Amino acid sequence: MAKFLLSILTVLFVLSPASAQPQADGSTGIQPAAAQLLALVNQARAAVGAGPLKWDDALAVAARKHCQRMVDEGPIAHQYTGELSLSERAGVVGAHFDLIEENIAIGTTPEQIQDAWMHSPGHRQNMLNPAVDRVGIAVIASRGILYATADYAHGVQKLSPEQVEQHIAGLISSDGLKILPNPVLAREACTMESGYPRTNGGVVPGFVMRWQDSDLSHLPKELANQLASGRFHYAAVGSCDPDNMAGTFTAYRLAVLLY
Repeated sequence: MAKFLLSILTVLFVLSPASAQPQADGSTGIQPAAAQLLALVNQARAAVGAGPLKWDDALAVAARKHCQRMVDEGPIAHQYTGELSLSERAGVVGAHFDLIEENIAIGTTPEQIQDAWMHSPGHRQNMLNPAVDRVGIAVIASRGILYATADYAHGVQKLSPEQVEQHIAGLISSDGLKILPNPVLAREACTMESGYPRTNGGVVPGFVMRWQDSDLSHLPKELANQLASGRFHYAAVGSCDPDNMAGTFTAYRLAVLLY
């Protein structure tokens, strides 16, 4: 089995004088053997209190490509010479995620494949992981057996930079701060590794924070603490391209300047 996870966070204090593709949640349009495995895995997840997995077309494409590679190579493996990594395979076909795992197997029936995964500690953990919510499964019959690949992921919504800024601004304004209408300085700060943009005679921020993550449901603790301090009354929010550490994971990079 294979597993990858992404989360990056940085913070800076400054002293101052002043698309996804729509998801299908059933077996419609899925090859019968894959649909059977989807039903079996969701039954197993229900038995342990984990939520059902939704079908992800992009993950299914990635799984299909790797499954065909297993058929062509013979011995099954998670990665072959010259093949992209699991996260790269999923990313290049349009999947958006911050956690991805993979199960592979051969067997004579979908039930046998599911049973093998359930009795393999690592594969069972991947399949029943409550943190994943999407799956793409491919099954290919060859040489009298079935080759199977299941790619599990925690899906991430694909947002534009403007949507990211609006979302974070909403979280900050709920703490009573006013959002400055011009995001230019915050966007510039987002692209910097440290410090803050210099302006001619302008007011400098009292606190600057940059972070990169895929989860935008809450603010980083350091930023939340500053908002709660009562020291600041205005905020500027800017988004920029994530750094190379994100790879093919979906991540958002932001900067918040507090005044």
